Amino acid sequence: MMRARVAEIEWPKFGAPDGPPPPDGASVYRRRLDALREEMERRGLTHLAVYGDREHFGNLAWLTGFDPRFEEALLLVVPSDRPLLLVGNECLGYVGVSPLVVERDVRVERFAAFSLPDQPRPGGRTLAGILRAEGVDAHSRVGCAGWKCYGDPHQSDVPAYLVDALRFAAGWESVTNVTDVLIDPRDGRRMEATPAEIAYFEYTGVLASEGMKRVILALREGARDHELLEAARYNGVPLNCHMTLKCGDNRLSLASARDERLRRGGRFSCGIGYWGANCCRAGWAASGAEDLPDEARDYEQAFALPYFEAMAAWFGFLRIGASGGDLHQAIGNRFGVFLNAGHLIHREEWLASPVWEGSTVPLRSGMVMQSDVIPRSEIYYTARMEDGYALADAALQGELRREFPETMRRCEARRHFLRTVIGFEVADEVLPLSNLAGIMPVYYLDACGVPVLRG
Repeated sequence: MMRARVAEIEWPKFGAPDGPPPPDGASVYRRRLDALREEMERRGLTHLAVYGDREHFGNLAWLTGFDPRFEEALLLVVPSDRPLLLVGNECLGYVGVSPLVVERDVRVERFAAFSLPDQPRPGGRTLAGILRAEGVDAHSRVGCAGWKCYGDPHQSDVPAYLVDALRFAAGWESVTNVTDVLIDPRDGRRMEATPAEIAYFEYTGVLASEGMKRVILALREGARDHELLEAARYNGVPLNCHMTLKCGDNRLSLASARDERLRRGGRFSCGIGYWGANCCRAGWAASGAEDLPDEARDYEQAFALPYFEAMAAWFGFLRIGASGGDLHQAIGNRFGVFLNAGHLIHREEWLASPVWEGSTVPLRSGMVMQSDVIPRSEIYYTARMEDGYALADAALQGELRREFPETMRRCEARRHFLRTVIGFEVADEVLPLSNLAGIMPVYYLDACGVPVLRG
């Protein structure tokens, strides 16, 4: 087994994209809708209702390029016409973000109930009238796609008033949850990212990791959390979660900055997430063991380095054809890890996960994995090394090299760094998307001291 030690290294400079890749055109979304219709036919569905709102936008955005702002929205995929997109007042002015709307491949209608409270709601059809006109009746079989799958196909997270209307029109047994069509890690349509998506996720991965690097290098005793997050230099790209920064007396998980001051020997964590990327680091705001509470002064040998060694084993399993169970086995139930030892990321921070005990779900080309393995200890607090990694076979890497050569160049440079400096055994199909890949400071006031492997 490879053992870890702490080494002083100069953090690498891999460069950054000049900007995001061009947005997908209508042809990309048409292909996705065509594939969805094929799956509907295979399952015997006549209609599909895809729900989205500000938090749960990923499926709708993937199918159309439209992500709801402020409001809910519903896409009805129907048998014999273009899909119908129902939106409220606020989104009527935003639907043009979808190339399908621009090219009239999707119909748009104002649906009053989606508008914000107390806004004007003039005219418009009722939901029952819309469903009737779209052919939803007792002979229909309707699938609902929200953002979660359940053991019972009749459970749905789509709002009850929408599901109730569908059930009233088609019958209770004829309306089922088919979110798995899109997000099931075994065969969901969104599991395999395209070259353009990987290039965009690398763009946001660099934004997040370079922002994190600046935050870490700005850490100093007494600094305010709000001041530290200013170092992230948010540039306006869409967030997939609130930025978090915890220090001082703030011990709440997922906490936003709340005007706390960084305290030497205190806890620190920070997370920066954009569409397709989340970079998180956490540990002690300390320069060495002497700054830690007495009971935690063996943190390095008792917790940080063993966690790093377990993550080295995790990366050894991160390859096409390995199972989610292999990744789970690398971590097991050690270090207080309760959640899945890694998950898939897409526009949303957590898409789904193939990783759990006994999982036989194979990792495959196109998956974008998050090394989100969260250890917890009452004594030692935590450690973290969370970034995004795309899996790409030779064919997908060839496409990336032709279409996005600079993206591939940076990914290959990061992979080389992981192998030669950090010492991880990283498979050829792994494309690190973050400029902090493999870098985990042991003490955050002495950030150049990071674990590496030695024989």
